[in-house]
Amino acid sequence: MAQCSAKSSFILCFCLFWSSGASETHVPLLVWSSHSLPPVSPPAEGHITSHGELGLFLSAALSSGSHTVLLFLQERLSQDDFTLYGGVYGNKEDSAFKNLEAALQSHSTVFPAVECSRSSSVPVILEQELGVEPLLLTPDALENLKLDATVSNLLLISLPYCHQNQLCREELRRNDEVIGRVLKTLEAKNVPYTAIFTGLQPSRMISESSFSAPVGRSLLQSPAPPPSVRAPIMFSSSVNPCIMMWAQNINVSFTETGEDWTDLSTQTPNVTGSLCNGSNSILVLNYNAGITLSFFMSQRFFPVSARRWFNLDSVQLRQNAVSASFSSRSIYAPAEYSYHCQMVNSFRDALLINENTNASWRLNFIDFQIQGFGLANTTDFSYASDCAGFFTAGIWMGLITSLLMLLIFVYGLQMILQLNTMDRFDDPKGPCISVPQTD
Repeated sequence: MAQCSAKSSFILCFCLFWSSGASETHVPLLVWSSHSLPPVSPPAEGHITSHGELGLFLSAALSSGSHTVLLFLQERLSQDDFTLYGGVYGNKEDSAFKNLEAALQSHSTVFPAVECSRSSSVPVILEQELGVEPLLLTPDALENLKLDATVSNLLLISLPYCHQNQLCREELRRNDEVIGRVLKTLEAKNVPYTAIFTGLQPSRMISESSFSAPVGRSLLQSPAPPPSVRAPIMFSSSVNPCIMMWAQNINVSFTETGEDWTDLSTQTPNVTGSLCNGSNSILVLNYNAGITLSFFMSQRFFPVSARRWFNLDSVQLRQNAVSASFSSRSIYAPAEYSYHCQMVNSFRDALLINENTNASWRLNFIDFQIQGFGLANTTDFSYASDCAGFFTAGIWMGLITSLLMLLIFVYGLQMILQLNTMDRFDDPKGPCISVPQTD
C-alpha cells in the first residue's frame, strides 16, 4: 500500500506539473455512472467550466454515502480526438471509442471544456470530496483487487497518448479497450461506480490524410451527420488513376419531348472498356437496362499557348445495339486541369451537338466535372477550368448602363461649357433700349 501511495503522489505531482500552462488551456471531461447523476444545464457555446463549477457538480454527485470513483486520466485529450477518431461522421465500426460511446448512452454528463490551472486538478478535487488518496492501478491489478463498497474508493487508471500522429487511432483504441475492460470488471464484481475520463493537457491535433469529414463536434455534442456526397467515378490504368468524372445528375432521354428522363446518377456504373494513355482517354460507363455512356478525350500541344490542352471530343450514348453520338463545343481545359461546368446538355445552350443520329435522344449533366489527364492524386480533381465566362450578362448590363450615364454626363458638361455671356447690357443712366413692335 505504501508503494501505491508513492505512485499516487507521483501522479498528482505529474498532473499539477502538466496543468501549469496558461489558464486559457482546457480539456474535455466526461462523467458517467452506474446510477443517476445530478442534472446539469447544457453549457453555453464557448463556455469553459471552472474548477469551482466542476467541484460543485462532483460535490452534488458524491454527497451521500460511499462511492467508488474511476478516474481515467489520459496524458493528452482534446475535443478534436473525438471528432477525428470517433464514429459520428465516419464509419461507426471504425470508431476508436466504441466502449466509451456505449457507456455514455445513459447516466452521463459531458463538460466540453474544463480549465487547466496550477492551483487545482481533477484528482485533487476528487481527493477532497471523497477524503481518500487515489490508488494507481492497472486493469490486471483491478481484477485481483478486493473492493469494499462500504467505503469510498478512488481508483486512478493512467492512459498514454500517441507520440506519432499515424498511430493515434490505434493508441486511442487500446485505451478504449482498457476502459471497457475495467468497466466489465466492476460490473462482474457488482460494484456501483462513477467514472470520469479526462486529460492532463490538451493534445495538439494534426488531421489525418484519410480524414475527409467536416470538422465539428462529435462525441461531446452529437449533431446530425452531414449529407453524404457520392465519390467521383474513377478509372485507373495499372496502379495510377488516369480518368475522373463527377456529376450531380446524369439524365438521358430517348424521346424528343424529354418527358421520360432517366436519372443515371443513382446507379453505380461499371467502367469496363475504359482506357487511357498519354494522348487519348476513353471513359466508358455501363449502366443497367443496357445504357452505356462513353466519353472520348484527347490532348495535344499548342505552340501558340506553349502548353498542352485536353478536349472532350465527343460523347456517345448507347442503348442496347442503338447509339447516338454528340460532338462537343468548347469543352476543353489545360491538360493538367479538370473541366467544370454547371450545365452541360444537348438541347438548351447546347455544349453537346447531336450529329443527326437518333436526333430525338438527349443528354443532360448537372454540375459536371471531368479530367482525363494529369491527375495529381487519387481523391481530388486538379484545379478546375470553368465554362462560365468572366463577362456575364450582369456584368455587361452594368458596363453598358455605366457607359450611357457617362455619355449623358459628358454631353451635359459640354453644353455648360459652351454657354456665352451677353456682349451688351442695358445702361440705366442712358436712353432705354427700345424694341420697335411691328404689327
